[in-house]
Amino acid sequence: MSKGAVFPILAGRFRFKLMPKKKEVKTNAMRLLDTLQVPYRHYSYECHEFVDARHTAEALGLPVEKMYKTLVTVGAPRQYYVFVIPIGAELSLKKAARAAGAKAVAMLPVKDITAVTGYIRGGCTALGMKKKFPTVIDSSAEALPEIVVSGGRLGCQIELDPLDLCRAAEAVFADVAEASASS
Repeated sequence: MSKGAVFPILAGRFRFKLMPKKKEVKTNAMRLLDTLQVPYRHYSYECHEFVDARHTAEALGLPVEKMYKTLVTVGAPRQYYVFVIPIGAELSLKKAARAAGAKAVAMLPVKDITAVTGYIRGGCTALGMKKKFPTVIDSSAEALPEIVVSGGRLGCQIELDPLDLCRAAEAVFADVAEASASS
């Protein structure tokens, strides 16, 4: 049977057309994980603009403790570093600089995220960036069986073993997060 075949039903009164299955659109992050044969679970939800990870966790019915955010910093001119930390924490810039082996780091301005990473705010992930940057995952992730990170676009999250994320992102684990002032 060929794709797009037309079948008569009820003596030719009604017709329907078999359509090829809609192909799942994969992000660079998913393609990288597939290439490395890393198991992951993909979550999709309706989202057209940036929402914080707490709202994402609530929308997906996931525990907040599993949710991690990806932050990009800049050190010496044009030296970028990626950090993956729990959503309820803040990045300690001192600890981050120490872990990255840099003198100091500062948060990358939001306006520069897309140009540097290829991702937009709310869709940034340590996997599949335009360029490979040194990446550090907060050591708290090592104690969890799975964590959830952005899948590389708004409305897309990926759940995977933190050790698999570390391997796929060529990252290291280090203590870089601190309690949020608002927690």
